[in-house]
Amino acid sequence: MSEHDSEMKKMRAFAEKYAEKAGYRLNPDPEIVDMILKGLVENKKQYGRQYCPCRTVTRDKEEDRKKICPCHWHKQEIEEDGMCHCQLFVAPEKKD
Repeated sequence: MSEHDSEMKKMRAFAEKYAEKAGYRLNPDPEIVDMILKGLVENKKQYGRQYCPCRTVTRDKEEDRKKICPCHWHKQEIEEDGMCHCQLFVAPEKKD
């Protein structure tokens, strides 16, 4: 297994564990999930932190701290829009 594949596997495990713990789920579209996980892995490699790939890293530690996945805004976004801005985490399926 390549280093990239290993990092992708770790990032997927993190995302799945967080979603389950927080009462969310991962986006049902596997292409979106893979794209976001790839961005998280790349940001972790480049910046040392898993910054949300849909947010701009400014290199201001205080500002950027909010952008570490799961980001500061994800709960409100999921509540309002049914998913976070980058669409990795989505609201749980509604039970009828």
